Amino acid sequence: MGVRRKLSPERIRFGLTVFSLSAIAVFVLTACSDSDPEAASTPAPSASAPSSAPIPTASTPSLTPLPTPSKPWPTPKVTGEPENDAPLAERIQFAIAKQAQIAAGKTAATTVKCPGMSDVEKPGKHELTCTVTYGGKAYTGTLTVDAKTYTASYKFTSQSVAIVKAKVVDAVLRTAPDAAKVTCTMDDVAVVKHSGDGIACDVTTTANAVQPYKAQISGNGQVLVAKA
Repeated sequence: MGVRRKLSPERIRFGLTVFSLSAIAVFVLTACSDSDPEAASTPAPSASAPSSAPIPTASTPSLTPLPTPSKPWPTPKVTGEPENDAPLAERIQFAIAKQAQIAAGKTAATTVKCPGMSDVEKPGKHELTCTVTYGGKAYTGTLTVDAKTYTASYKFTSQSVAIVKAKVVDAVLRTAPDAAKVTCTMDDVAVVKHSGDGIACDVTTTANAVQPYKAQISGNGQVLVAKA
């Protein structure tokens, strides 16, 4: 036969209080277990501030200046002059060839052909058309001869003249300051009209700027350079 004990009101209240505390503890533990510990401990990433460093720009390289010629352009030494008693035609042809080489600025193979040259020793005035070929480049001119019994005078004129590129570049360097490079629109040997437009040249300065120049060639080979 079981024994039944009657609980007093104080015991009932104590039991309810313990039960309530236990429920609260379970609730607290359950709430803690539902949270993500890693998410709570990891700080939010901060936005990076924009960089204020300047963007580097490419610098313009400075060029080395070409030396300015200190001496005049040398006069070519032309050899092979005939003797004073050589035929007049031979002496005239050599004189024309010599002047062509001096004007061009350099010695080179030069020929002078004038049809009817064999008659220039006859007294009287003679006018011939001659072809001068210098360094493979040809141009024409007019030869006038005034022959007398013991003397003769002559004159050769042409609208064209032969010139070497090195002589033109030399003249440009004497005119253009701070030139680092000279480019002229011509072959190594060119035939130009001294009354024409001249030779176009571009000068690149030490500051890497390009400036146009014009070289005008006179009938005796003098080079006159001016900024275009």
